[in-house]
Amino acid sequence: MYRQFLALQHASRRMICSSARRQVENKVPEKQKLFQEDNGMPIHLKGGTRDALLYRFTMVLTVLGAGYVVYELCDVAFPKKKN
Repeated sequence: MYRQFLALQHASRRMICSSARRQVENKVPEKQKLFQEDNGMPIHLKGGTRDALLYRFTMVLTVLGAGYVVYELCDVAFPKKKN
């Protein structure tokens, strides 16, 4: 049991060490070029299709939510008469 604990402790130290085994490519300069390019697009849509879909989904939720709030306010403002 103690031997397994030591092995686990040793493995966890190797995984968290400061020297990386594989280097990750730095993509920041590419993204900077893309977002700083003057092509007439708004900044929130320059990320591509994913950003456009997320923007549209957010706008649909916003419009539906605002509509629902107006509906509920009208429902509360004009209570139904009891027979």
